[in-house]
Amino acid sequence: MDGTFFSSVFLLLLVLDPLGNMPFVLSLLRRVPEARRPRIILRECAIATCVLVGFLFVGDWLLAAMQLSDPALEIAGGVILFLIALRMTFPPATQDSLEHGVADEPLIVPLAIPMIAGPSALATVLLASRDAQDHAVLWVAAVILACAVNACLLLASGWFARLFGKSGMEALERLMGLILTAIAVQMLIKGIRIAFHIG
Repeated sequence: MDGTFFSSVFLLLLVLDPLGNMPFVLSLLRRVPEARRPRIILRECAIATCVLVGFLFVGDWLLAAMQLSDPALEIAGGVILFLIALRMTFPPATQDSLEHGVADEPLIVPLAIPMIAGPSALATVLLASRDAQDHAVLWVAAVILACAVNACLLLASGWFARLFGKSGMEALERLMGLILTAIAVQMLIKGIRIAFHIG
């Protein structure tokens, strides 16, 4: 395993945004008995992992069908990640729209999809699917490891909330947003250079 593998895992973790999702998980499961919460989180994370791994291979077929070029993918990926980074750095005031109408014990929606395997994560995996045929094992391992770390962090959401408090959690998420912003800008620069044959 080289630096590419760990950078892929790190990027996927930033997009999955477990720190930002912790308050939502705590709110969503507040009426669920505490002893049952870990089982629900693990089940939803497993479902999301299967969706992302499946999309890793289907995404390659979608790219071929749409005849998208590498520069277009780089630029689109940079724009998507930049928008995600903005949401992390400047989070919305509430998530009431996601919580409204949710049953006491969620199944697939909204925890597995769209909170974990949401549009941003699927778009990132779609971009990664370009290399899936040549590095299938590496990308599958990266998705599984990132989802496993995401699950562990969500399982520890109560502990993190008590340790850092609301302000500390917001500060950590904004720090991750700043890092993701830099990655997004780098992707944009790379895509523009390839498209316009610069440098």
